[in-house]
Amino acid sequence: MLRRAVAALASSAALATVLVAAPTASAEPSPADCPKGYFCAWEGPNQTGRQVVRTAGNWSGSAWYQSYFNNGYVYPGADHVDLHYNWQGLQDSFCVHYNPGPGNYKGTVAAGVIITGVVWRGEC
Repeated sequence: MLRRAVAALASSAALATVLVAAPTASAEPSPADCPKGYFCAWEGPNQTGRQVVRTAGNWSGSAWYQSYFNNGYVYPGADHVDLHYNWQGLQDSFCVHYNPGPGNYKGTVAAGVIITGVVWRGEC
């Protein structure tokens, strides 16, 4: 049991190290295929390749992804998202702020990660 817990923590830490550092707090233009008010995910790094998720509400499913962008509106209680994922059998989630932040509102993850859910929420 302890070995499994250590392995899960190591996997989680490995994924955290591949997340792109948080950008500055100044607003940046929305990706062309991710309108204001939406959370989006793409197959490729840096919001490239085929878009696999575009949602203005909660979403669940299963899609390989490598980058994401929260273009949500400022709305107390529902402008951040919990991004749920599966990586090498590890189920976990992390909170994503909205553009322009502060904090992580876009990023790139390691290849082989599966997005399994997006849940809109309040402050991280």
